[in-house]
Amino acid sequence: MSDSPTRAQSLAELAVVRRSGFVESRHYGSLLALHRDGSVAVSLGDPDAVILPRSTVKPIQAVSCLIAGAQLAGEELAVAAGSHTGEDAHVRVVRAVLARAGVEESALGCPVDWPENSETRDRMVRAGEGASRVRMNCSGKHAAMILTCAVNGWDVSSYLDPQHPLQRLIREQMSAMTGIPVEHDAVDGCGAPLFSTTVRGLAVAFQRLVSAEDGTPAFQLAQAMRVHPFYVGGTATANTLTMTLLPGVLAKGGAEGVIGVAASTGEAVAMKIVDGNPRATTMVALSVLGALGVDVSAAAELMTLPVLGGGVRVGEIVAGADLELGLRAVVAA
Repeated sequence: MSDSPTRAQSLAELAVVRRSGFVESRHYGSLLALHRDGSVAVSLGDPDAVILPRSTVKPIQAVSCLIAGAQLAGEELAVAAGSHTGEDAHVRVVRAVLARAGVEESALGCPVDWPENSETRDRMVRAGEGASRVRMNCSGKHAAMILTCAVNGWDVSSYLDPQHPLQRLIREQMSAMTGIPVEHDAVDGCGAPLFSTTVRGLAVAFQRLVSAEDGTPAFQLAQAMRVHPFYVGGTATANTLTMTLLPGVLAKGGAEGVIGVAASTGEAVAMKIVDGNPRATTMVALSVLGALGVDVSAAAELMTLPVLGGGVRVGEIVAGADLELGLRAVVAA
């Protein structure tokens, strides 16, 4: 079984959890940030180690669907690139994409699941409704893949096969947009093929998305995410709040502590938290963009992560020692 070449000694301390003056936990990982001209601004840990990017690469998968001819725009394109919380508005859009593909919800290859939005889930339980595939957070991506198959006359039933024409195209686009050859094939939590990359590759890909030329599939995708951030996440989610509070910014996190964030001016940052906990990723990413000169003050609420004790704030999650050194070096440069 292959493994990431990253080892503990090559990782950087990106965030720490302080409780009552005591460092309770430390989050180690790898991070790479790019100046708007593409030069490296911050490099911490091992940004060239192979990682599984999880849902952070949904924008690349959605761009691939556009390249293959899927007519997706607006809310439909945003939900294709997102990890939605299963709210009714998300489900409405996913069902519309499936209807245009001429298939039932049973065609979705993602697992049956409950919505991540607690209010929606509680309402469904009270109404006697059960979990479903369309409520699963990846159903937008799956619906977009199915529509792409339909418009090309490709087999829908096998759309999750890594050798399917669509998945081969996605693999090619992963390498093209990240600049990193795919070294490992995996299966994502939703059942879709997942192709490896690196933290450096993610930073490059997000910079390319925000810098894409008008009219290109990458530009269309970036615009859909910017205009419809609710469909990239949902109520009170970090991705949605980041893009709502900071218009023009693209943000997409994934499971296991992966995230990519880029400003409209071209600065980009990506990271992988090795313990898989994403609680500090948005704070870290915005702190880095701020150090690069991006005005992130409107998102101050996302950069303050209180630690509670008995319902009272007794500490907070803050930048780790290695991140602090990296940020100071950027500011001093």
